[in-house]
Amino acid sequence: MAINYTVQATVIDITVDAPKAGDVFLVDTNVWFWMTYPNATSSVPAQLSVYPGYLNKALAADSKIHHSGLSFAELAHLIEKTEREIYERTTGAIGTIKTKEYRHNLVAERSRVVSEIQAAWGQVTSLALAGPLTVTIDSPTTDAALTRCQAERVDGYDLFILESMKNHSVVQVITDDGDFATVSGIQVFTANRNVINAARSQGKLLRR
Repeated sequence: MAINYTVQATVIDITVDAPKAGDVFLVDTNVWFWMTYPNATSSVPAQLSVYPGYLNKALAADSKIHHSGLSFAELAHLIEKTEREIYERTTGAIGTIKTKEYRHNLVAERSRVVSEIQAAWGQVTSLALAGPLTVTIDSPTTDAALTRCQAERVDGYDLFILESMKNHSVVQVITDDGDFATVSGIQVFTANRNVINAARSQGKLLRR
């Protein structure tokens, strides 16, 4: 089923955009996954080249690059999931090994997963020189996230990431996640064609 995005953000197509020194970006988890994790080759080839390429251009342009500590949880989950799927394919046990079995019963595999997570996160922190966008997950923040989820169609992690962006006055995010396009007041830098096409048809696509 096609995704019907109601675009509230301003959308920028990174395949035709050039980052600027004045840009202040939060980089979303999916981009870090493709850029820092070697086994992300199972993803769409365009994603593997376009996002890291744009991020490298942003670094070269002296754009400010931020990350979120919340991305660590998502990145660790994605890496473990991918490593488990690789193990299943390699051993011919596709679809038979549950996540907790993989995590607790296969010691050598767990060691490799941890090493991959450490290496990936080390790259994130070394590239995102502007540092993390912090957020305190207390009652006011949770209440704000609860209010936000009524109007913006994003998942739980992204609700808190958006609160961290708001707290630090950061409005630019590099992401392939179309959910961010439903958030007003931010600029979504993406190569997601569905989002770009929806933004164009709804008058929300910006050419800088």
